[in-house]
Amino acid sequence: MITRLPPAILAVAASFAQTLDRTKPPETPPLAPYKLPASAESKLPNGLGVVLVEDRRFPLVTLRVAFHAGSRFDPPGRSGVAETVAGLLKAGTPSRTARRIAEELAAIGGSLSAAESPDSLIVSGSVLSENTPKLLDLAADIVRNADFPPGEIALRKQNRIQELAIERSQASTLAAEKLRAVVFGTHPYARSLPTPEAIKAITREDLLKFRETLLTPANATLILVGDIPPRQQTLDLIRARFASWPGKPVPPAPGGEFPKPRRSITLIDRPGSAQADILIGHITVNRRHPDYFPLLVGTNILGGGASSRMFDNIREKQGFAYDASAHNIPYKDAGLLNVNTQVRDQVIGPALEAVFAELGRMGSEPVTARELTDRKNYINGIFVMQLSSQSGVANQLAGLRLNGLPNSYLETYVTRVRSVEPDQIERVASRYFSPSDAAIVIVGDASKIAAAVGKFGKVTIEKAK
Repeated sequence: MITRLPPAILAVAASFAQTLDRTKPPETPPLAPYKLPASAESKLPNGLGVVLVEDRRFPLVTLRVAFHAGSRFDPPGRSGVAETVAGLLKAGTPSRTARRIAEELAAIGGSLSAAESPDSLIVSGSVLSENTPKLLDLAADIVRNADFPPGEIALRKQNRIQELAIERSQASTLAAEKLRAVVFGTHPYARSLPTPEAIKAITREDLLKFRETLLTPANATLILVGDIPPRQQTLDLIRARFASWPGKPVPPAPGGEFPKPRRSITLIDRPGSAQADILIGHITVNRRHPDYFPLLVGTNILGGGASSRMFDNIREKQGFAYDASAHNIPYKDAGLLNVNTQVRDQVIGPALEAVFAELGRMGSEPVTARELTDRKNYINGIFVMQLSSQSGVANQLAGLRLNGLPNSYLETYVTRVRSVEPDQIERVASRYFSPSDAAIVIVGDASKIAAAVGKFGKVTIEKAK
């Protein structure tokens, strides 16, 4: 049997089809500001910060223990200590071997891992809510008592040296290392990957000292997000495992003066390279700086994905590269603008001109209303989507504590992005995007590209290590 729609419905459908303009994307309504779920904060007498966030949607709990203890705290001549500590936290304690830790996690269906960055070392975990006490047992044991068995250290060092060789065989790694060194100078942020010699020099005493000095309660925040027990019961669980953790003074973060930005061109000679990797950088700002949100939006317009200016020009119009992008990486004390692309040797000159033109245009003319609206919607959409999971909320809260930001940062984020105006973007772009004082690093075959690169200024040529 054939069912016929009433004439009135057919008329409405026909009218809608006639008025729908398929040449234009649909308008995206503004996103509402994010609202943090019910939360509670406290501090144990030993200085451990505690943040509890209820999320009853699933019977899961997500854990973070965030320390101010990243690679910037590596002792002189011992780069790689922080990453080695993070990699070996689960390698054993006086009461548990690495195998036993793995078996206990498997028995409760839980996960536990650690990772470091320049400013932080974060222990991450998750488990079914009914097993929260057992996850806290394991987390407390590894952060308080990890003892770094010699055999595990030797294996880790051997594997890491092999990994470093593979990483440094990539042109992108060589470019990134050099860029950080030029932009950040003598500041610890200038260090990227450790050298094989530094890894070989690390001792068990280095790891124990790092743990005892920096993995301390007053230097940490414990975050639980999810289907946690009632607040007092959860605090009792935490106190039972962490209250006896001895409090210690928090050491100051190593720092140093950042060099004044200046134009430099470094060509890392990599004979036989089939293409040239271009990386352009500039020191920028952290999340607390007033320029951060205009810079965030401006960087996305410049090189944030397939609808960005760089992608449209360098790839789509000019055909110089498969990809071209820009990112602003914020740290606690500063930030790093990172503009990159990879091009054929034959077009290195025109490609550099095109990249410089896009950088200069951002600081010399206002962005369009369409660009501004689209990028704001994209940035806010990604932000809200990241906060839709327990892990996303826990990560954001850890970031707030590590960067000295209030909870209100999350709830005002969407509004602050939406408030960015074209003149603000033009102002920050003229300061942070200008090619006239940018660090330019190119990795490629110097015999093929040095002459073309030399047309843009004095070039320092270094051999790839």
